[in-house]
Amino acid sequence: MRAPAFWTRPPGLLARALAPLGAGYALATRLRLVRPGLRLPVPVICVGNLTAGGSGKTPLVIALVERLAARGVAVHVLSRGHGGRLRGPLRVDPVRHRAADVGDEPLLLAAFAPVWVARDRAAGGRAACAAGAQVIVMDDGFQNPALVKDLSLLVVDAETGFGNGLCIPAGPLREPLSAGLARADLVVAVGADPARLVRRWPQLAGRPLVGARIVARETGMPWQGQRVVAFAGIGRPKKFFATLRGLGAEIVAAHPLGDHAPLSPRLLARLVREAEAQDALLVTTDKDAVRLPRAFRGRAVPVPVDLRPEAWGPIDAALDSLLAGKMP
Repeated sequence: MRAPAFWTRPPGLLARALAPLGAGYALATRLRLVRPGLRLPVPVICVGNLTAGGSGKTPLVIALVERLAARGVAVHVLSRGHGGRLRGPLRVDPVRHRAADVGDEPLLLAAFAPVWVARDRAAGGRAACAAGAQVIVMDDGFQNPALVKDLSLLVVDAETGFGNGLCIPAGPLREPLSAGLARADLVVAVGADPARLVRRWPQLAGRPLVGARIVARETGMPWQGQRVVAFAGIGRPKKFFATLRGLGAEIVAAHPLGDHAPLSPRLLARLVREAEAQDALLVTTDKDAVRLPRAFRGRAVPVPVDLRPEAWGPIDAALDSLLAGKMP
């Protein structure tokens, strides 16, 4: 699904007409959040956002996992498994599970840490604890009350911000901005200058805010001057195409797809033919690569990315404080 264009513009006639439905959506979220959650015997870190669509949550989860692992912490990831058919709780096995089973993000994350998929987050948290988790990082779930969160990080795309500031379906917000920010311990702004984001959204002023960039992970691939046909089924495909241009690649064709869009054999065969006709390399995101059918593995080159904060200080301080007070 792609976000409607009017979500990114100042509220117009359509957004105002849908605003009552958005108010109902916000009320439903608020009522859901009053339910008490389960407190696990290990710290729970939630990486979420306030808007529908991608904002950089998964790269931040990977960065946190690597940061915690460097401290010698046994960290497990908990995900709902969006796009997968299995309800869980189950531990993701990249050898036998496919994206259709557990979702693309859990498959990607499983390369970095044990990952649990569970529609029932409390059951998933208990399973992770029983398997030896010392810290659990939730990929999404900021609006899910099933588990008590010990540290909540909100991710926001610094370029698009919070859209028109209205709730679904009138705008992109999952809940009112003020309510969401009140529960956040730290806001990570990915992309453009965070100061510009604060000017656009003064509600962020005075709150812990860290700027970050999404950059391509070093793989040794010589991208400079490389002709590519690129496709991406993520929240904002343009960000992926911009990353390729930043590497020096020459994009001869770019195909933005909907977030988690199905990668049918027919579509992929067409893309392969196009790349061959253009004497170009077929490339995609690492999240899309895990969704490729086996027949097309190796036909498209994944471009893995890292999230790099402008300063690790605030994040490290939050992790150190959490571990000092909560480690079992």
